[in-house]
Amino acid sequence: MKKLVISLVLVNLLAACASNKPAETTAAPTDSSAKASASKTGAASATQVAGDPLNDPASILAKRSVYYPFDVDAVQDADKPVVQAHGKYLASNPNRKVRLEGNCDERGSNEYNLGLGQRRADGVKKMLELGGAKSAQLDSVSYGEEKPVASGHEEASWSQNRRTDIKYAK
Repeated sequence: MKKLVISLVLVNLLAACASNKPAETTAAPTDSSAKASASKTGAASATQVAGDPLNDPASILAKRSVYYPFDVDAVQDADKPVVQAHGKYLASNPNRKVRLEGNCDERGSNEYNLGLGQRRADGVKKMLELGGAKSAQLDSVSYGEEKPVASGHEEASWSQNRRTDIKYAK
């Protein structure tokens, strides 16, 4: 539980850094500043409702793919803040749904790659649920090697194809 709380705090800080906005603090405002911040908060709330952070290219939520080393299905440390941010977003937006698409490079049999792609998608699904998303919001599927983003036959292309894509329903 402590790790989840710490992770969520880090996600908030990363999101604040990515959007060039100051991070929220937990200090209580003084009476004189409370009225001034209340009017600012009302304007900020209206802006947040109108502007979905999924549409902000500077937001951590703009990253929608998680990448893996060869023959690995565990989410890597570098991508964990991204997955945690999406989990937090889904928790606060229960009407949003996501399809998690697990993908592999061309090496390995079709059966093996379908299984590996499913394990990758399911791993991201589990992390999203730990971040607050409900299982009803999530659907995981494996495409194995069938949907490459790079068509080359070398490591540079393969590394782009070993991924889980986070696709929001429209």
